[in-house]
Amino acid sequence: MTKEMKFLFESKVALGVTNDEAQANSGSIEATITTWGAREGADGRRFNYQPEGFAQWADEFSKAGKPLPMYFQHNDQSMPVGEWTQFEFDDKGMTGKGRLYTNTTAGKDLYTIMKESPMLVGGVSVGAYADEYKMVDGDGNDAEPDNDEAYFQITKGGLAEVSIVMQPNNPECNVAKLEFFREDGTADLKLIEKALRDAGLSKKDATSASSKFNEILKSRQEVEEVINTPPSLSESDAGDEEAILEALAERELLKKLSTRIKD
Repeated sequence: MTKEMKFLFESKVALGVTNDEAQANSGSIEATITTWGAREGADGRRFNYQPEGFAQWADEFSKAGKPLPMYFQHNDQSMPVGEWTQFEFDDKGMTGKGRLYTNTTAGKDLYTIMKESPMLVGGVSVGAYADEYKMVDGDGNDAEPDNDEAYFQITKGGLAEVSIVMQPNNPECNVAKLEFFREDGTADLKLIEKALRDAGLSKKDATSASSKFNEILKSRQEVEEVINTPPSLSESDAGDEEAILEALAERELLKKLSTRIKD
């Protein structure tokens, strides 16, 4: 079927908050925008999103270099509160990266509320459009349009905007915020330690590694500022540094450090 239409799809936010983050409000956001496969939302709507339906749009978006607007509660009659700059597909769903405009009143207020009460402002909602679509059953097979048990599947379409909302519809999706470094350039040890623990390290090892990591960063900064020459590390210090850098190079750990860890 071919039909131009716009619909909304909401998903759960899991935006972690720490006291230290309040000092580093860059507003960066990473989100699981939607998941692939047949599902029924809290409002009873049925969708079967598949990557093929959004592939052409995603390719055109990446080449255009123009961000997608981020609104609050789909209020597209107002100025955007932020922007989405990147979308990626994996075997589970679509993820997006962007930022809130924390230098504006609306963006800063929304950012603060999301940190203070993620259960109040607890979701993202996709304003999508379908140039072509079909109705399918739970296995993706064609179904009659008037079948109440059928799922709506976009075969060619895209996103018009993605909003921050108060009423989530898909608890499987989440938004994360990554800020391992504060505005002054210092490392946020709590976030680094949490990432290391989530990657499999014990609390003791994660605390030790994050502290050592911070010492290395400080030593490099001090040497650079004072004498502007490479640091002279002892054999043991060099070994510690090498071990930490090797650990950070692990694929799973880098993956954790590239996303905000859910609480």
